[in-house]
Amino acid sequence: MTTTPPVTPADPVRRISLRTCCSAIAQVPVGMFRPRRPDNTFLRTLADAGLPATRQEVRVQALHQVPRSVPTSTVVEGVHAPRWIHIAMTAFVVEHPAARFVVDPGICSDVAQRVLVELPGVLRPVARPPRDVICTAAALLGPTVDFALPTHLHWDHICGLLDMPAVPLRLHRAELEWANTGRIAPVGGVRSALRNRPITTFELDGPPVATFERSHDLFGDGSVLLVDLPGHTPGSIGILAHTASGPVLLAGDAAWHQLQIEHLRQRPSYPGVLVDEDRDEAFRTLHRLHAIRGQMRIVPTHDHAAAQELRQHR
Repeated sequence: MTTTPPVTPADPVRRISLRTCCSAIAQVPVGMFRPRRPDNTFLRTLADAGLPATRQEVRVQALHQVPRSVPTSTVVEGVHAPRWIHIAMTAFVVEHPAARFVVDPGICSDVAQRVLVELPGVLRPVARPPRDVICTAAALLGPTVDFALPTHLHWDHICGLLDMPAVPLRLHRAELEWANTGRIAPVGGVRSALRNRPITTFELDGPPVATFERSHDLFGDGSVLLVDLPGHTPGSIGILAHTASGPVLLAGDAAWHQLQIEHLRQRPSYPGVLVDEDRDEAFRTLHRLHAIRGQMRIVPTHDHAAAQELRQHR
């Protein structure tokens, strides 16, 4: 289905209650030393449906981006080693014989003035990218892209399209409905990147893949599968690509870093409580990633080291 959202004024900033902010911050010290424990019972119930056979390979490229160094404990609850990790706002390009598309085009020019002002004030300090961050349009070298496919509709996965007004969007219908419901955009959502742009929606109408309950075959040949990664937002997806070096899963914000997947640790309560729509569902999704971490290369959008490894092995 293809739709064009109506032109509307800029959305007011959704407020986060003082009580919610204080609660999230107060829980941080607890999580640092008593992190949420893995649900081993849920892990044992996970069935692995495997991957479909395909003869078609695609190429996945991580675009160049500038990282910033942050304490590990601010990204991975209860993990203190290494003390620092690199986080970035990476975009990716997937090349299939039928199309070349960009995944998570997250940074626009003048992002602080155009986008960050729409975020709640309590999130701006942790969301602000480095001064020398590279906008997606500048990082996209080579041929133009046929469409954009964000893993979800938070600002840092979509606002790069503000510099690319002619690029169509493909979106999980559930995610688009979540982002467009109500007078005020969800926390972290920026609707301006959706306006005056052709949008094609899809459903996760395919069978289970690996440990994921639903899928959508993007090209009908098994080479690019969109899989269900709910929790961070209701319609979050991952892009599972069949490459020459094996399967690669672009996991969006289902995890911010591979250490979360390896140790089965959720995001700290600040900012996790403020940006995860469903913390319990997000934690279950993390279990699904943990269970198949040895079967595919999993690349969270913000994990700079994982993106660099992808650049080296593409």
